[in-house]
Amino acid sequence: MLQLHFKGEIEGLEKGIDYFKDEFGFEISSDGVVIQLQHDPSSAALATGFDGSEGTIRYTTRNSFFRQLSRWLAFYEKETSFYKEETISFNKVGTMIDVSRNAVLHLDGAKELLRHMAKMGFNQAMLYSEDTYEVAGFPYFGYLRGRYSKEELNALDDYADDLGIEMIPCIQILGHLYQVLQYGTHADIQDTSDVLLVGEPETYAFIEKLITNATAPFRSKRIHIGMDEAFGVGTGRYRQKNGNRDTFDIMNEHVQKVVGITEKLGLEAMMWSDMYYRAGSKTGDYYDQDAEVPEEIIKEIPEVDMVFWDYYHDEPEAYKHFLMKHIEMKQKVIFAGGVWTWNGIAPNYGKSLETTKAALPICKELDIREVFATMWGDDGAETPAIAALPGLQYFADLCYRETVDFEELAVVFENNFGMPFDIFYLLNRLDETPGVELNNLETSAGSKVLLWQDPLLGRFDKVIEGHDLNTYYKDLAEQLRQITNEKKSFRELFALYTRLAFVLSKKAEFGVRMKAAYDKKDRKALSRLAGIAAELTEDLEELRLAHQKAWTTYNKPFGWEVLDIRYGGAVARMKTVSSRLEAYLNGELSVIEELEEDKLLDPSSTTNGLGRGFYRDLASTSKLSGV
Repeated sequence: MLQLHFKGEIEGLEKGIDYFKDEFGFEISSDGVVIQLQHDPSSAALATGFDGSEGTIRYTTRNSFFRQLSRWLAFYEKETSFYKEETISFNKVGTMIDVSRNAVLHLDGAKELLRHMAKMGFNQAMLYSEDTYEVAGFPYFGYLRGRYSKEELNALDDYADDLGIEMIPCIQILGHLYQVLQYGTHADIQDTSDVLLVGEPETYAFIEKLITNATAPFRSKRIHIGMDEAFGVGTGRYRQKNGNRDTFDIMNEHVQKVVGITEKLGLEAMMWSDMYYRAGSKTGDYYDQDAEVPEEIIKEIPEVDMVFWDYYHDEPEAYKHFLMKHIEMKQKVIFAGGVWTWNGIAPNYGKSLETTKAALPICKELDIREVFATMWGDDGAETPAIAALPGLQYFADLCYRETVDFEELAVVFENNFGMPFDIFYLLNRLDETPGVELNNLETSAGSKVLLWQDPLLGRFDKVIEGHDLNTYYKDLAEQLRQITNEKKSFRELFALYTRLAFVLSKKAEFGVRMKAAYDKKDRKALSRLAGIAAELTEDLEELRLAHQKAWTTYNKPFGWEVLDIRYGGAVARMKTVSSRLEAYLNGELSVIEELEEDKLLDPSSTTNGLGRGFYRDLASTSKLSGV
């Protein structure tokens, strides 16, 4: 085992080094390889080196030390001598992990992610929590949702601090609160189904309790108060009580009252910027190039940091335009990019890297000092958060370098995570299929579409025709199977995607082939398909178990029930397909009515490759629940 001897200023690094000892497999010994530590908190210049006998690490902050240590360990394995320099471009390089879309990281899962973040040099982390934190006196807040206790969050804060990472609470105090309001226990402060009632004293008493409880477990005196996409504000009970009022006026009143609370509590607040920026757009579009936020609105904005979020554009000019417009709003501007782990069952690395490559150089040019990468979990958190690692490594590297050196990135990534970058990047192929442009910039979510779309209804079958997707996924499944067998790292993650590709090697074109055989009255083909449908009921169950294993490796059990229900539905529908085909073949049915319908091209497929959508839109064209 590698033995190391650190010389120099090591105070405050000891616990993090202990975590890294277990992670990388080295020991501390006075007889070990000497690494001289050079700590200069006034400099942005960083370095890691080895001259053949002695090592060097130059760092500024604790998180930069851990990044340089991980780089030192990687290059020490590969080179007899080396000297690598970097310069950090930002004061804060952060992540934001969504723990409100059913997947709530358990402590071991969160700590693993924090260690990985430290390797890459992140110094800030947020857990996006709409209702997944404990609020004293409100038992239904986060009820049956896996909410964190104060003790759990305090433990994570301690652990993160050991690694030089500041944990910041990230909550909502206006919209996105359906999970909180669904029980009717806060009807007196409810405007619409997911928006709080602005202007009521009881509302701000409630919000102060949220802020107090959300911040209590953390050292940080900062808080993200959310307030994005508060659509419908002022249109429910507010309108009944107060009549019609301009949305901006309502919004600004609320922000001023909330910032008053944060200031009273000695907190520095940040918020998503879209509800302000939309006020300058005639269409209410956040990404309206012609939007001009009126000067009278700018003057009314209280002192709050504005977070501009954009993980869509791949042209630097777009980021420059919108960031300059935000600078004109005269508040500190923070940039939030994204690693695409949402609205699909697989990550989209192409989109993640292209948007990051376009955005971060502009942030440097405009002297934006804080950036973070979001990892949303929209529509059930089907993609495990750990799948974001390639996108996070690229994001971090571009924060420490002018351009990303992919050869160096590959060396460091493999040593950091025990998996080659290009092998991990294979997961991108689950959605970057035939029929999808390079890097999947239009965010086709083919693997999700093909998994959940109903085999008899086949909403996306016209899009699928002609792409030989069964063969494509068969080849991918074999590649992933070999990786799962050969590599020890991330076995559960790759087992999930191996099983997914295997299922899609049968299911992707199932509906297309069934419709073609039915139209031709090809009874032999229909009989074969009935057999495949029976196989798929077992294959889908194996996939469910693999997905469940990947889920529980990192997350609390709460929220998994949603995916259990989805898989159960997929299995049941395959059983229905099998029984209906058999009934048709043995003469019990004269027609299969669903297959009598001519298939139409789904409108969304004209811009999204094979298509994308929420589960509710893929599983049926009928409404799954509600009036």
